[in-house]
Amino acid sequence: MAVRIHFTDDDLAQIRLAQAPDPMWEALLSMHLLQTDTASLVFGAWRHTVRRRLAAPVGALLRLAPPVGYSADFLTPAAGSGGLDAGIGALLSTPRQRLGHDLAELARTGRRLPSWARRLADGDRGALTHLGRLYRHYFATALAPWWGRVRSRFDAERAVHDRYLADGDLGGLLNTLHPGLVWRRPVLEVTGLGVERDVHLDGRGLLVLPSYFCRRTPTLLKDPALPCVVVYPMPHEDALSTTSGPRSLDALLGRTRAEILESVADRGVTTTELAHDTGVAPATASHHVGILRKAGLLSTCRAGRVVLHTVTPLGLALLDGRGRG
Repeated sequence: MAVRIHFTDDDLAQIRLAQAPDPMWEALLSMHLLQTDTASLVFGAWRHTVRRRLAAPVGALLRLAPPVGYSADFLTPAAGSGGLDAGIGALLSTPRQRLGHDLAELARTGRRLPSWARRLADGDRGALTHLGRLYRHYFATALAPWWGRVRSRFDAERAVHDRYLADGDLGGLLNTLHPGLVWRRPVLEVTGLGVERDVHLDGRGLLVLPSYFCRRTPTLLKDPALPCVVVYPMPHEDALSTTSGPRSLDALLGRTRAEILESVADRGVTTTELAHDTGVAPATASHHVGILRKAGLLSTCRAGRVVLHTVTPLGLALLDGRGRG
């Protein structure tokens, strides 16, 4: 079973790779994880901390985002690509028809809805404002403390795939995103969702969105009339812990490591490119990259045969601080 997304030539020219993580999608998908005990190696510590800190009223918000099956489409408006304020602004402006449709769809699954769901379905301004407050509290508690890690991982993932876009290799891009995405021109199959349907883009194009909190399989909105977004899980190198751990910043005092950090500040580069840029052997460059990665200053992502290194927010902060000195 698969969702088959059909492309026209115009759609192929309008494939876009998201520029930044979408806080609305990350919030929704993290809500799914919060209600399960899966992926404990990566998210166990995060889940324990968030469950302890979340205010009780937020539990009603989670009822709109069950961990299995349908979640209300209006929770992830397209404007979320512009940041949290834009996303919540769009959420508060959701048309009454959309609210009613999605909540009725959710009710058909047998899910117990919040006590204010009826007013929300009617487009009640007070219910919408309450929803916005819950969403902000959830983001501040469950995502904001870890957003730097999310952004760093996103930037590393994007750096891998930017090369395909730069070369115009759209087939290469779609074929390397995730095993659950299968490109057979002119159709992209999204597998693992347990449903079968066809989506015709008809010139609307497609947004490809890597996600930190998406797990196992790609996902997309249920209503094919909405802007088409394919969200897929990014690979994880380590756990999303509540502390950053000891950082071996003294390892950066060497000139070669500083040059490596500067070389990856604006782009993702391979070990061979780093060796060329810094004038050292590839084995030496790889050794220094390992130290910088352990210090939390570099991130490494593999895509097929390509391994790219990118700078983390901590690495950028260090470079900025040195520049001011």
